[in-house]
Amino acid sequence: MPEEKQPNRILVCVFVFNEGAKLEDTLSRFPSDRNYDVVVMDDGSTDGAGEIVAKFPSPKAPTPVVYLRHDTNRGIGAGFRTAFQFAFEHGYEIFVPMAGNGKMHSSDIPALVKPILGGEFDYVQGSRYLSGGRHENLPLFRRIAIPTVSWVIGILSGFPSSDVTCGFRAYKLEIVRRPELDIKQDWLDKYEMEYYIHYYAVKLGYRVTEAPVAMTYPVSKKNYSKIPAISGWWSMLRPWVFLYLGLKK
Repeated sequence: MPEEKQPNRILVCVFVFNEGAKLEDTLSRFPSDRNYDVVVMDDGSTDGAGEIVAKFPSPKAPTPVVYLRHDTNRGIGAGFRTAFQFAFEHGYEIFVPMAGNGKMHSSDIPALVKPILGGEFDYVQGSRYLSGGRHENLPLFRRIAIPTVSWVIGILSGFPSSDVTCGFRAYKLEIVRRPELDIKQDWLDKYEMEYYIHYYAVKLGYRVTEAPVAMTYPVSKKNYSKIPAISGWWSMLRPWVFLYLGLKK
């Protein structure tokens, strides 16, 4: 009698909002022999994202790509809540968020999850600045802003990250379920959610490290991100300010 296949411990979640062909390109790069499951979290796209996902049943893969959707655009933090709920309900232990805009590469996922699977770390932050990482066509503003923000947050958090704004990371889902965290708070609906979790991973004493990843931006350097120039960066910074000063839980 063949041995029953054990469910995957790792869930990779591709977040998307009107990325069109970029989503298709992202999904096409996942290997068929992967040791993780893939879910697409669509935050109210109007470009037929569901039809794109339906092209990837991949019978050779462990499971087909799962499609989750919000009827309206609610923010990436709200998307994280929906994805976490799916992960909790299906018994996943490790979560890997990934942008669906083609900037991140699925070939980097093994390096992100390896320190966790090996029992050495609980939270692995991707970094384009470590040896082995790279950033292609990175706009000038981000070349300046990312190291600066990472330095400031490193001081506030106590973990000297070289690339804290990189959304490509992996972590144990037990962190999200700790009673100290309240991910249902409305102020976490947008980019705050990712940095809220990072803050608590460090504060609660989880073993945190970095791993090299690649980030590829469009050659034109246009439409490379949906993060607004001012409000989006404040959305990333304010969890550190609010939590450090005790203004939020």
